[in-house]
Amino acid sequence: MKSAQFLRVVLGAYIVLFFAYLFGPLILMSITAFNSSEFPRVTPWDCFSTDWFNVLVEDKRIMTGLRNSIIIGFGVVCLSVPIGLAAAMMLTQVGRRMKSFFYTVVVSPILVPGVVLGISTLIFWDRLGTMFDASYNSVFYNGIFLSILGQSTFVSAYCMLVFTARLQRFDPVQEEAALDLGATNAQAFVKILLPFLKPAIGSAAVMAFLASFENYNTTIFTIVSESTLTTVLASKVRFGINPSISALAVIIVVLTLICAIIHEAMKRQEARRAQAAKDERVVADYASVGRFATSPWGIVLLVFLAGLGTIWLATRYDTASCKMRLQDERQLRLEQSTPSTPAVTPGAATPGTTTPSTTTPTTTPSGSEPAAKPYQGIFAPQNLDQVAPKDEGEAAPAGEGKSDGESKPYQGIFAPQNLDNVAPKSD
Repeated sequence: MKSAQFLRVVLGAYIVLFFAYLFGPLILMSITAFNSSEFPRVTPWDCFSTDWFNVLVEDKRIMTGLRNSIIIGFGVVCLSVPIGLAAAMMLTQVGRRMKSFFYTVVVSPILVPGVVLGISTLIFWDRLGTMFDASYNSVFYNGIFLSILGQSTFVSAYCMLVFTARLQRFDPVQEEAALDLGATNAQAFVKILLPFLKPAIGSAAVMAFLASFENYNTTIFTIVSESTLTTVLASKVRFGINPSISALAVIIVVLTLICAIIHEAMKRQEARRAQAAKDERVVADYASVGRFATSPWGIVLLVFLAGLGTIWLATRYDTASCKMRLQDERQLRLEQSTPSTPAVTPGAATPGTTTPSTTTPTTTPSGSEPAAKPYQGIFAPQNLDQVAPKDEGEAAPAGEGKSDGESKPYQGIFAPQNLDNVAPKSD
């Protein structure tokens, strides 16, 4: 084998291992969502089932946490993107000496642990609420509001980095030319800078939403009495999970793939239009089925068809009968693995034991009372009458017990006069 072929084999194996390491857990977790087992697992496989998606929808805690996570995510986007854009524009306008200091100040929230950000946000707004004598139902103690503020402190820094990378390729001469032609600063910003920053705005918004959606360290302190999807899942992991979590993972992964594919399709379409405008010709659509199948829209269509096929298979497959058959098989294996005990005839002697002369029959004729069982009724309340002291009017004097027939074991062992026998006598 030549060195070039060996290098290709090693590189191919490395790529396979790399993608298996990245996507292997996601694939296995997605498979467990369709297993009827009560615990997420791939093997042994029980029955194909989509019931866990119904369990997921009926789980009110997860649905409430998902709703709060979406609300917080959109709030973080609305607050972090403008802050990041303003910080990036400020960073490009200040001088060289001031730029490094300003950059350090803006990026510092990324370096601070999320636990510190969450606790500091909670304490700061609690002090403000105390200062204004606000009630616990006010905005100062609202978990969703505090989570949006706490997450925006570091998510806005991520947005600033995205806008800064885009602004480094912007030519300020375009704004200067617009200002020379009579445009105001607002017009130059809206007509020139914003169209140039349009891709960066979309990227920053998506990144801010995802960073907020999966955040846990800061949210666990700022959410107060509310809950998000991450906090609900963390609490469920402590006490055990079921495959409904895998069903949620399947939905999130599918939606992420569809959005990514649509974004890639839109980028390719824009590239084709730009190339067509440059070459002054119209780009032809896909001429063959093969090219459409390899395009992003073809992949979206395949994902859609796969979803329809899964739904059709779920409606045609009888999960209940499969579960009953599986239960019967398990019961049969259990009976085969359990050794059978020989039946003992009443009155017959077992080898190595002696049979008492009087025996109680274990069966009774039809219509008669059932035979008494061993230890039956030993916890009945009336059994205490045999050992409870009887009310005879006056209690016995201290140190004087009852008659020998009525004395009880260990009665009076904690009486104080018992110490006279061992206590030293005073001279």
